[in-house]
Amino acid sequence: MTFRITIGPRIRKSPYFDATVAAGVSDMTVYNHMYMPTGFGDFEAEYRRLVETVALWDVAAERQVQIAGPDAARLVQMLAPRDISKMKVGQGRYALLSDVTGKLINDPVLLKLADDRFWFSIADSDMEYWVGGIAAALGLDVEVSEPDVSPLAIQGPNAPLVMADLFGDWVRELKYFAFRETELDGIPLILARSGWSKQAGFEIYLMDGTRGTDLWDRVMSAGLPHGIGPGSPNVVERTEGDLLSWGADTRPDANALELGLGAFINLDMAPDFIGKEALTKIRAEGPKRRRVGLFIEPPTLEPSDHNWPMQDLDGNAAGLISVAVPSIRLQRNIAIALVNTPLADAGTRLVVETPSGPRQAEVTALPFIQPG
Repeated sequence: MTFRITIGPRIRKSPYFDATVAAGVSDMTVYNHMYMPTGFGDFEAEYRRLVETVALWDVAAERQVQIAGPDAARLVQMLAPRDISKMKVGQGRYALLSDVTGKLINDPVLLKLADDRFWFSIADSDMEYWVGGIAAALGLDVEVSEPDVSPLAIQGPNAPLVMADLFGDWVRELKYFAFRETELDGIPLILARSGWSKQAGFEIYLMDGTRGTDLWDRVMSAGLPHGIGPGSPNVVERTEGDLLSWGADTRPDANALELGLGAFINLDMAPDFIGKEALTKIRAEGPKRRRVGLFIEPPTLEPSDHNWPMQDLDGNAAGLISVAVPSIRLQRNIAIALVNTPLADAGTRLVVETPSGPRQAEVTALPFIQPG
């Protein structure tokens, strides 16, 4: 089946849109009301660049929610399940946002730009309205906005070489999630050690949307000696490395504890945050589901991020698969699923209802491949 999606003003173009078109983009999705590339016509070549050399991704759709003003730190602490009093300017944190029932509603990276200014670098949802509504309801002295900031990701083992050629050797000293405000040929930006892959990586937060093509071309030129090429967030690599995709891996009622993200939530700290009471209760009772890996029997599957139901060997409902792919490095079918806790131990046998019929599967620990 062939169909077309109309390019129109209701969905925004990224500052890198023209550059990705020139680079041969073949597939796009809509993410945070913006077009985002998902392929350049050769999936395996894009995967190989990511895990063997270096790839350049337009992830401008990873929008920022800025919180600025005298009460900024107070509001951020109400939202973030970690003690932000320990954060320094130039540091980032993985910050899981929950509602009052404990449901995970976004999994952004929190960046501290000043004592009174923060960014939530968000996944695909309208968090600006939610954050702004809380600020208004509580009468906090803050401004909640979306700044002119558009990330560009450089991911892969050669990413540090590209970044050092562009900015100097200081980039090698950045710790993960650390960042520094700088510029490149007059282009204002923030350079962060981060990215949605398990490879070495950086994100450049462009702070002037008129300079997108300039920045893309500058990075691409510096990367050519290191094997750079265009790419996008990669479903196979992220499944192999067990990276959560909010909205894809998360059910509408999913919480961070059953998703295996308890290490990023401090339920024992003094500061309160939205969802703390509910999550404390879930911890005490034990999560009813667990996020696990699965090996699915041959033949080779087509990559899918649609939910597939599972049963135990007696035909009882066991849970749902969120993503299933043929692992290029492992040469076998792998999947990530949310499984009822009694069936979540490694070695448990389940039956997966794939589009081509039922397949046997075995529960395994995550990640499938350790980074590095």
